[in-house]
Amino acid sequence: MSDSTPPERSAPSAEALLGQVALGNRAAFETLYRTCADKLFGICLRVLRQRAEAEEALQEVFTNVWHKASQFDPERASAMSWLSIMARNKAIDRLRSLPARSMHTSLEEAAGIADPNASPAPSAEAASEQARLARCLEELEPRRRTLIREAFFGGFTYEELATRLAAPLGSVKSWVRRGLIQLRACLEP
Repeated sequence: MSDSTPPERSAPSAEALLGQVALGNRAAFETLYRTCADKLFGICLRVLRQRAEAEEALQEVFTNVWHKASQFDPERASAMSWLSIMARNKAIDRLRSLPARSMHTSLEEAAGIADPNASPAPSAEAASEQARLARCLEELEPRRRTLIREAFFGGFTYEELATRLAAPLGSVKSWVRRGLIQLRACLEP
């Protein structure tokens, strides 16, 4: 007696989905959205601090993904990194266009967002990547390490960092850029 159930398929990777989106595959776009939207929304919410603004930014991110998926280069970054940077940049752009009062909203909403797609394998892979990133960050000069953490994890703009450090904007950009070059070199296999 043979088992007539088909073998279980693993979900396509974000990289594969982006490749299909670049070809205009709407089903792949929907799957990519279901797979990545929660994490990208969390990034937008962390920067914007307002749920409605974060939702608008997320919509703009996925509109850009639909139009720019062909620009994704897996040799330069992972799909999740590419999408995360796109979300962060879109959120910062949106934050800059908001009145100053909107920057004082609490982050309590972000704490309640769970990743419904979390499973042991991706979680273990993410933990490994996070540990590797932490190790590489520790190898940076303290000033560069702090600037990169505040810019990419804290959502601060270069202008805000320059003001906080009382340093020229060009210097801050240069320090971050050099730190990112060092990080890339450390993270490359």
